[in-house]
Amino acid sequence: MGKAVAVSVHDTAPVWSGDTAGDALRRSISLAEAVDELGYARYWVAEHHSTPALATSAPVVLAGQVLAATSTIRAGSGAVLLPNHSPLAVAEQFGVLASLYPGRVDLGLGRGSGGSPVSAARLGDPVRREFDAQFAELSGYFANAGRGVGGVRAVPEPTEPPAFWMVGSSPGSAAYAGRLGLPFVFAHSIVPGLAVEALAAYRASFTPSPWRAEPYAGVAAIVVAADSEDRAWEQANAFVLGQIRMRTVDPNTTLPTAADAKAHRFSGAEERFRREKTDPQFIGTPRTITPRLAAFLAQTGADELMALTQVPDHDARVRSYELLAKTVLSL
Repeated sequence: MGKAVAVSVHDTAPVWSGDTAGDALRRSISLAEAVDELGYARYWVAEHHSTPALATSAPVVLAGQVLAATSTIRAGSGAVLLPNHSPLAVAEQFGVLASLYPGRVDLGLGRGSGGSPVSAARLGDPVRREFDAQFAELSGYFANAGRGVGGVRAVPEPTEPPAFWMVGSSPGSAAYAGRLGLPFVFAHSIVPGLAVEALAAYRASFTPSPWRAEPYAGVAAIVVAADSEDRAWEQANAFVLGQIRMRTVDPNTTLPTAADAKAHRFSGAEERFRREKTDPQFIGTPRTITPRLAAFLAQTGADELMALTQVPDHDARVRSYELLAKTVLSL
């Protein structure tokens, strides 16, 4: 592959059938403790709203719990969807985290809403501004510590502010991050096929900034590694079946178990959806994943891999990250 690549975790705190959101959140903290010991670089929490299958409506809260339970790993948001929030509130929340855990807090930002238009309308920046204005205010609170923005200070003002990032799923969002001079993560897990183009657009548009002198790009991808192919696919198919059911049966359902997925007979249309979702990702044993992952990272030139492993068995989830750590180190 030619260069060392950092490996990190992207988490949506999936809620499986028979479990509660509390169960899902506690498993996330347990996973964070495990990957901290494995030497992972960071642990990011997504933002979703009005989605009972995903317990990540408040990434700053879960990130705080992760930081409290770990010792070295960085933690934060992947991403706080800024249109849903007052910039002052975000600055204060992450100011608390960065004051408690200096040098370990990431503030990843996104430009979407992470939910339905109805839920987005009940969240949101009360001033309803464009992202540029929101980001200028948010970053200004940290850049102008002691003075604030427009006569308002975001307190506490940490001695080491959180690290700003952008997360996106298009070449346009990548180029936008480059123009801001921020590190960028492309969501291959959501929109596969555009990672090479997006990261090229990011590097081409990159302008040095107070946050970074040089571009730094990551890719977020679904990774399910197991000791056998069957085991990997049994686990991975559960989340895909959950997506099908949320789209066609009940948007408010939780996610099925691996046994449910194994017993399910995918229709022709469902099978096409399943393959569309899983073929571009990395599912299998280290032997089958490693060459594909090496090629993907080499093609994109990514500096970091953020692995999203949404499987119902917690032990299998931890094992997947153990195997991934060994896989990436061997590239």
